[in-house]
Amino acid sequence: MEQKLALTLQKCKTIRHLKQTHLQILVNGLEDSNFLATKLMPLSSDFISLEYANKLFQCLPEPNLISYNTLIRCSIGKSDMIATSVYNRLRRLDVLPNSFTFTFLLGCFESFRKFQYGEMVHGHVLKMGFLSSLFVVNTLLDFYAKCGGNLGFVWKLFDEMLERDVVSFNTMIRTYMNYGEIDSAIRLFESMPERNLVTWNTVVSGLVKGGNMELANKVFESMPQRNSVSWNAMISGYVKKGDLRSAKDVFDEMPERSVVSWTTMVSGYAMAGDIESARRIFNHMPIKTVVSWNAMIAGCVNSHLFDEALSVFHHMLIDGKCKPDQTTLISVLSACTHLNSHEHGKWIESYIRKNKIELSLPLGNALIDMFAKCGDLENSKIIFQKMSQKCIITWTTMISGLAVNGHSREALKLFDSMCLEGLEPDDVIFIAVLSACTHGGLVEEGERIFHQMVHKFGIEPRIEHYGCMVDILGRAGRIEEAMRFIKTMNLEPNAVIWATLLSACKIRGNKSLSESSLIIQKILEQEPNNPSYLKLITNLRSTAGQRLDEVDFRLANRNQGTDKVPGCSSIQVGESVHEFVAKDTNHPQRGEVYGALRSLNKHMMIT
Repeated sequence: MEQKLALTLQKCKTIRHLKQTHLQILVNGLEDSNFLATKLMPLSSDFISLEYANKLFQCLPEPNLISYNTLIRCSIGKSDMIATSVYNRLRRLDVLPNSFTFTFLLGCFESFRKFQYGEMVHGHVLKMGFLSSLFVVNTLLDFYAKCGGNLGFVWKLFDEMLERDVVSFNTMIRTYMNYGEIDSAIRLFESMPERNLVTWNTVVSGLVKGGNMELANKVFESMPQRNSVSWNAMISGYVKKGDLRSAKDVFDEMPERSVVSWTTMVSGYAMAGDIESARRIFNHMPIKTVVSWNAMIAGCVNSHLFDEALSVFHHMLIDGKCKPDQTTLISVLSACTHLNSHEHGKWIESYIRKNKIELSLPLGNALIDMFAKCGDLENSKIIFQKMSQKCIITWTTMISGLAVNGHSREALKLFDSMCLEGLEPDDVIFIAVLSACTHGGLVEEGERIFHQMVHKFGIEPRIEHYGCMVDILGRAGRIEEAMRFIKTMNLEPNAVIWATLLSACKIRGNKSLSESSLIIQKILEQEPNNPSYLKLITNLRSTAGQRLDEVDFRLANRNQGTDKVPGCSSIQVGESVHEFVAKDTNHPQRGEVYGALRSLNKHMMIT
């Protein structure tokens, strides 16, 4: 019966099937079987939980060494506490460990970076005479190499090994590469009595990681045989260097391409902004994974081809072979945000709910940002409240969303709530809060927040913080005070600061200060060819009746060839994305657009 139930356990693919088989074990009175327990615990750990597997182990009246080792192995990457507890019980009951016990323990502690626990195991290995086991010492070497052990100590352990094999050498070479000791790694590589494919790949990958593509290519060309890891390492290295031509040459030379090879090329072209080439490679892929789709979508987003990103996502859903993951949805939400496509964004949020996708921090933050920038503060707040965990970015996004939608006082209340919860604000969130004060004309609150930032939280103001304060004071008409504030700055005011003040002068009609030309002089000293600032200066002087200066500035602007880049915006209406450029004469509905604009201008003048 044991053998029959063991075969049934091997066929288990679902939790339900596993629990039914477990019930059969209990019905047949085999719950004390170590043989079945070693089959049942790994499945329980994978399908249900490690705690469930631990309960099975605790019910064994006399667990044997294989049962101990099985549960320790199940703990790798899941719980160092359970692994430690099981090992301590083993020692307490005088059950003698074997080499597997120590290798599984070290694997568990390595997954949690428990350096001191590994040192404890090392002591037990030494005490119990397992240093003669090459298997155990190789695992120790790997543990110290990966857990930040001193390079000298790793080398000492390697040097004192009674026996070494190719695994020992590979670990030491990889360690040298990770520490940037390229010459030492190459010397050890050349001294090896024998090498395997992993050895060659370790050297190539290490050189690629260090950016030494010339030497990596030399080693690659010398390889007696290669596999997909070798080829992909070279492609990845060239892509990171931005040498797409060499990457494509290696890709074309490959005898057999894996999905990783194809995806790396798609990602490389996409990162370089060559979406056409990325699309061509992508379309030729025999098999696509979710990572491949993500590379294409992210490439479109990074190249500001937001409608194209939504189109790729649409085709992904139609294809149906890969389900969107969190990375997919975050990229698509970014496209929706830039297109101000509330309809698509709402659909994504609905998709997340229907498919019970975890609302992780990055995904929740992206949803809050999308809804806020689309003007849907209600849904933005709902997502914010639903998030079980919130980081500083979550609070910053929500505060910024409230600010840009005109809810400045609510943004300040939210900031105060965050501080009361004990979350330490950073310099970025203070930019959002000060911007809220700017939008709401909250001068006293802005001064309080700035003072709080500097004196309570000890944050050194950045130029953006100073810019917000100048804007707050300028918009309130406190031009002289803004000027005094600028003089107290710990940083050299840049052209943005001066232009902000100049704009305030224009809006408030403060001719006495604008006529002094101090601000204009500062702007021209720092950015004499910036067309936006030149336009601001000419308009201000034109308003003041200084026609000659205006002409001089316009001539200077034209002669220096610094034409202002026209503003551009886009919006999605139905299935189409419409782009608008300042003074656009090419849009097919330009007559209706300009007609509506004139009507709005007249309405604003009346009100």
